[in-house]
Amino acid sequence: MKIKTGHNVMRRFIKKGAKMDYLAKLKYHYKPKKGWVNDPNGLVYFDGYYHIFYQHSPDFEQPWHQAMHWGHARTKDFLTYEELPVALYPDCDYDCDGCWSGTAVVKGDTLYLLYASVKKVDGQKVQTMSVAYSKDGIHFEKYTGNPVIGAYPADGGPDFRDPAVCEVDGEYYCVMATGHEKSKTGRLLLYKSRDLLSWEYGGVMHEWEECVYTECPSLMRTDDGFLLTASICPIEKQRYFCITYGRFDGHKYVIEDTAEVDKGPDQYAGQVFSDNKGRKILVTWIPGWKYIGYAQKDVGCMSIPREIKRENGKITAYPVEEVRHLLRDSDDAVKRTEKGFIVERTNREPLVYEGEIRDIKILRDEFILEIFVNVGEEVYSVLL
Repeated sequence: MKIKTGHNVMRRFIKKGAKMDYLAKLKYHYKPKKGWVNDPNGLVYFDGYYHIFYQHSPDFEQPWHQAMHWGHARTKDFLTYEELPVALYPDCDYDCDGCWSGTAVVKGDTLYLLYASVKKVDGQKVQTMSVAYSKDGIHFEKYTGNPVIGAYPADGGPDFRDPAVCEVDGEYYCVMATGHEKSKTGRLLLYKSRDLLSWEYGGVMHEWEECVYTECPSLMRTDDGFLLTASICPIEKQRYFCITYGRFDGHKYVIEDTAEVDKGPDQYAGQVFSDNKGRKILVTWIPGWKYIGYAQKDVGCMSIPREIKRENGKITAYPVEEVRHLLRDSDDAVKRTEKGFIVERTNREPLVYEGEIRDIKILRDEFILEIFVNVGEEVYSVLL
């Protein structure tokens, strides 16, 4: 299989006569009514709802004009979403420069949010981990002992963020994403806790060579092992999202199968969570950082939720059952060719796919396209 894309025209406002209406209201993809949105955070099933938190600038359609918040929405069916009040504000000294990515954990009748808290010291970002909690899943209180992890260890680096938490037999494992400049590795560092508040460092859980750092990990148990995902940032190549299955002994993670399921070109920072039915569900951010200022209103949104499966060593991502009725066999934007298909994109080079197509399903929502090849063996998230 070959995929060819180009991004010659980025960070550009819409030209007169462009084909797409980027201000059209999306029907099936969640996005807030107002403000910038990026990485999904804290995906969780709690108190009868699927909760989706996300990086958010509530007062601006572009990032960096205000410190990051956690936006919040919930749904029961992945079709209709209720936008809720902002869950986390950067209103404390330790997170005054942003409440960045993290995870959500249900412990008893309480929903905990563990997030990257950021403040600048002498012009440099100091990234730590902090905790907030809620009984109703809507109103959150920050822990008075924040930050609960106050600095990166010698095994890491200044890019130290995006906690992902997994509970195993009453013990909580937290994975922090970072990089290690001397060894040129992107690393996931391990911490352990019994109460989500006091954390003990456990060393390097996994690493990727020739990388600057990793971002946005997820970690969870499966029927036959563990699922680990991360956004990998190589030194000389494009960033990519990696889904793996493997073995975890409480100290080290060993990969057995790995895949770059969603090849974009217009997505980033996926997060996977386990729901009340045991499904492993991926939500990613469409379209990614390249589209800051592309339209008068931010064009970013959450992807359709995809269920992750592993069968015979092959990892797939396919829309959850609740939204599969939206899939179609064809779309005017996807032109079939002798070798695969091509998708024309406004003001950008086309997406060209060459490879075997045994099955293709397409979900179209105004200017967003999600293409599932061979029952989710490959996925392409595209801004038209």
